[in-house]
Amino acid sequence: MTDQAVQTAADPVHAFIGQTVAEHDVVLFMKGTPDQPRCGFSSLAVQILDQVGAPFVGVDVLQDEALREGVKVFTDWPTIPQLYVKGEFVGGSDIVREMFQAGELHALLAEKGVPLGQD
Repeated sequence: MTDQAVQTAADPVHAFIGQTVAEHDVVLFMKGTPDQPRCGFSSLAVQILDQVGAPFVGVDVLQDEALREGVKVFTDWPTIPQLYVKGEFVGGSDIVREMFQAGELHALLAEKGVPLGQD
């Protein structure tokens, strides 16, 4: 068993994160909700996902301190928001923005089989 698998089994927050990213094609752990982001970085990530037409689930880490800290440990990434595509950690808002501007985010989503459509 990998270190992450052992850690996930022992930690209900990590189990929740693992289950959430496994059940949904695109997940954004963020501050606030997609309809009401509560920080500029989360808002930027939502705008980008909306722009590429990616259906996604937003998970508000402000509702639970253990989740807010747990997601940082889960990925070994210090900031929020955090984007996952098909269970794979992609990055935070700066990486998402750079990938979007380079056309790489759309390509990644298409490559992973995420259905894209415009609102």
